Amino acid sequence: MKEVILCKYGELILKGGNRSEFEAKMIKQLKQRARRVGNFSVFYSQSTVYIEPLDEESYEKIDEMTYQAKHVFGFSGVTRAFACKKDINEILEVVKTYLPERLNGYKTFKAEAKRSDKKFPMSSPEIAGEVGGAVLESVPKIKVDLYNPEIVVRVEIREKEAYVHAGQEKGAGGIPYATSGKGLLLLSGGIDSPVAGYMMAKRGVEIEAVHFESFPYTSERAKEKVLELAKLITNYTMRMRVHVVSLTKIQELLRDNCEEEYFTLLLRRYMMAISLRIAHQNNCEAIITGESLGQVASQTMKAIHVTNSMSDIPIYRPLIGMDKDEIITISRKIGTFETSVLPYEDCCTVFTPRHPKTRPELDKVIEEQNRLDFESLCNEAYETKEIIVVKAFGENKYEGK
Repeated sequence: MKEVILCKYGELILKGGNRSEFEAKMIKQLKQRARRVGNFSVFYSQSTVYIEPLDEESYEKIDEMTYQAKHVFGFSGVTRAFACKKDINEILEVVKTYLPERLNGYKTFKAEAKRSDKKFPMSSPEIAGEVGGAVLESVPKIKVDLYNPEIVVRVEIREKEAYVHAGQEKGAGGIPYATSGKGLLLLSGGIDSPVAGYMMAKRGVEIEAVHFESFPYTSERAKEKVLELAKLITNYTMRMRVHVVSLTKIQELLRDNCEEEYFTLLLRRYMMAISLRIAHQNNCEAIITGESLGQVASQTMKAIHVTNSMSDIPIYRPLIGMDKDEIITISRKIGTFETSVLPYEDCCTVFTPRHPKTRPELDKVIEEQNRLDFESLCNEAYETKEIIVVKAFGENKYEGK
């Protein structure tokens, strides 16, 4: 009898001839995490990945390994289970010795069985009946509820062994990371952009990021906050390269030379032009933003069109139809909310116009843009770029320009 971690496939089971490519990527990512945690065997069979501790020290780290498995995109469920021989008496012994602690505090349960090995001499309903009886015998006061149980006890008869577990936890879902191309995330210090990055990563997009700062109007702590948000996202992605670009000179010139109501729109066009250059140089196939339609003045339909016109690659906005409460819910789930609300400045809050234009005409925006040497300023801002590699494990690494 030994404790293992079972990771169940999600929508990956719907893939056709290319399923093996997705599986290979997911297993590789899981193995990378396992090596960081301890000494584990990772293998897969019948749409399930098995993680087995190989020594006593690794057994003590099974909680951390479970946490890591829950952050690998592609798995719908993750559970700790006990493995034993495919013998009903051994299975019932595991139920009686292993499950009472797991079922402590629950009032109702349901027993289920899955018999992948059809040579096993009992049917799935028969196994479930025996297991349910063993639970009632060993766990005081718990009752059976077949329709709305607080917890489900499962026995799986698989190729090599039987597995007993209770209370499967949700996995990260989605499809394996870095299987859907690469995108450049505009990462601010707010609530929205980290959520946008997470949502695209969940759909298999490899995330690179760009952050715009306005020192000395924004502080070093504001930059550290953004790098911390990037690190929280790497709980799912393992690593992320963050390009940090200064917009200070551009913002000062916009303030001094352009109509105030167009300031935010013009700034967004500079940001998009610089982001596009970074995207092209780093093989990014799309730009990702945390915009939600109508949330602020620069996110109206006409304002978004003004931004879109700067890009020759797709701009993905996964939050476009979500309200703030929905975005905050996801931000709490992925652990970025508390960092996002820290009171450090964002470049978009510097020189904010009192009455920003909400229904801009593109021709007028371009007329305002032409008051300055757009290309020259973009090039100058680009030269301020520094790259920081943020890692889930270990310290951040300064990569240079």
